[in-house]
Amino acid sequence: MIYRDTGRKLVLALKHGDRQEIAHPAGLWLSQAVADIVTPNTLIAPVPLHWLRMIKRRFNQSALLAKALSRRVDRPWSPDLLQRIRRTQSLDGLGRAERITALENAIRVHPLRRHRLIGRPVLLVDDVMTSGATLAACTRACLDAGSGPVMVVTLARVAKDA
Repeated sequence: MIYRDTGRKLVLALKHGDRQEIAHPAGLWLSQAVADIVTPNTLIAPVPLHWLRMIKRRFNQSALLAKALSRRVDRPWSPDLLQRIRRTQSLDGLGRAERITALENAIRVHPLRRHRLIGRPVLLVDDVMTSGATLAACTRACLDAGSGPVMVVTLARVAKDA
């Protein structure tokens, strides 16, 4: 969905409004979006939060979405496949180049989970895609660790103004 109006309210309710139950129907929507790209060997993984943000928020909304999607498509998921090893500033209000710079060396594959992705397709799950910088950093971490192709799915996408 487009990240504005009702779509924005829905994502913000999940992310900041503690409306975790939104992940269940969202898993159905996401499963329909990826039906043609998920293979029997696909591993599903959420975009990670830094541990300090996780403590503050108490949950990772992307992990909730990934878990719901995993159940819908009957594929394994790895909630901690990726780690955000460096605390980054909030990306809100930053342009694409600033986002890319902020995420440099911030995300890696968990050393104890690397064996799960070697040669396998990985489906990354996030709540919102703005510039694609976070998903690009996650993709690079997976590919550098030896994954197969990396695909992404998000609940919402920020539309550029024309």
